[in-house]
Amino acid sequence: MYLLGYDIGTSSVKASLVDVESGQCVASAFYPETEAPIIAHRAGWAEQEPDDWWHSLQQATKALEADGTQRLHEVKAIGISYQMHGLVCVDKDGNPLRPSIIWCDGRAVPYGNEAFDAIGHEQCLSHLLNSPGNFTAAKLAWVKANEPELFSKIYKIMLPGDFIAMRLSGGTINTTISGLSEGMFWDFKNDCVSADVMQHYGFPMSIIPDIVPTFSVQSTVCESVAKLLGVPAGTPIAYRGGDQPNNALSLNVMKPGEIAATGGTSGVVYGVLGDVNYDPQSRVNTFAHVNHHQPDTRLGVLLCINGTGILNAWMRRNVAPEGISYSDMNVLADEVPIGSEGLTIIPFGNGAERLLGNKEVGCSIHGLNFNIHKKPHMLRAAQEGIVFSFAYGMEIMRQMGMDIQTIKAGHANMFLNPMFRLTLASVTNATIELYDTDGAAGAAKGAGMGVGIYKDSDEAFATLRHHATIEPDTKNHDAYIAAYERWKQVLKQVIATL
Repeated sequence: MYLLGYDIGTSSVKASLVDVESGQCVASAFYPETEAPIIAHRAGWAEQEPDDWWHSLQQATKALEADGTQRLHEVKAIGISYQMHGLVCVDKDGNPLRPSIIWCDGRAVPYGNEAFDAIGHEQCLSHLLNSPGNFTAAKLAWVKANEPELFSKIYKIMLPGDFIAMRLSGGTINTTISGLSEGMFWDFKNDCVSADVMQHYGFPMSIIPDIVPTFSVQSTVCESVAKLLGVPAGTPIAYRGGDQPNNALSLNVMKPGEIAATGGTSGVVYGVLGDVNYDPQSRVNTFAHVNHHQPDTRLGVLLCINGTGILNAWMRRNVAPEGISYSDMNVLADEVPIGSEGLTIIPFGNGAERLLGNKEVGCSIHGLNFNIHKKPHMLRAAQEGIVFSFAYGMEIMRQMGMDIQTIKAGHANMFLNPMFRLTLASVTNATIELYDTDGAAGAAKGAGMGVGIYKDSDEAFATLRHHATIEPDTKNHDAYIAAYERWKQVLKQVIATL
């Protein structure tokens, strides 16, 4: 008996097959093997064809049984994780009317800013928990203003995961509260689709799909798709979640105060909040977590830092000795004392940072001393700057009422670095737990919860493979905090010059 999970990413679609009895992923595959294309007709635009995701899903599913095992015949439920905030517009036949405007497309910023002012800052923050920003609703407003004829043909709007569920079911269209909240369509005070947003933008309520619980039988696989993929007809599609909430689910981060973190090209800290609250400066995003339902409030507070792993990659290309590996870079950086002997790097060199009020402060180096600082100092200062940006965002989360004691992360990317992990644990005074995890496998287990195979997330993730636990370095606590405070002071000075 198996569960099938899909992760609809920007670069590829991943499929994972989970054995129910052992709880382990027994097969995984992704497609395409090279990065999926992004359509960019203008600077700042980013689109993808929804049916390309569907084609990639088919290819990834076929690859799961390249060994001829035919385990797909025993799939009991399907779960979906997907890239957040994308806009898919379909007609009455379920055909996409245009390419999807995906998460990293920036064209809708003016439409979100205008709505924030028109509806009112306090009204937006207290009801939507965010500014309308550059999310799905603002993207739809751009379509309405710039493609009015196409807008008039829209039957339903969807997020990428909703589109894939529609294709799997042969036409059933629905969505979740978590999905609507990430698009800025959900009013948390009134517990309904936001009348403020719909009325301000002039959207008809009819374009919003039916709402289904995140963990439930949302639809079933139709006969034609069953033959195409090799799964049983009638297989329940029983879970869907955006990639960051799903990453949290994959780490069993479901309770207030728990934190999930990732450190890839960008860095993400995602924490669960048990009360309806928001950051008055809108420096973090707040959405309904996958287990949010009345009366149990469960919100996901999302901090995204653009200039994290990309800085580490830049250091490898331009500063580290030629041909060096990341692990060797980490060894060099660890030769340097905590605080990099006064060298400070502000890591925000990959565009505007919401954490800093959408300011574009860039990356900058401070306190460089030609007599003592060498390449290892640069490498450590870069990683410390990344850690400190995480800690800076987590201070905002604590101000919102989050009691952060544990950070859970996958044993991957920057969390492979012992110095990075120990610095983060020591500066935040939180224990870090590392696990071997997979977003598609997490979605598969979410589907198991949706059909009742697992009674809750604790049972679903009881077999999650623990890799390591990192405790704060209490012996060197003062040195870590002194370096962090110096970094914050430098950041304050940089922002003051803008």
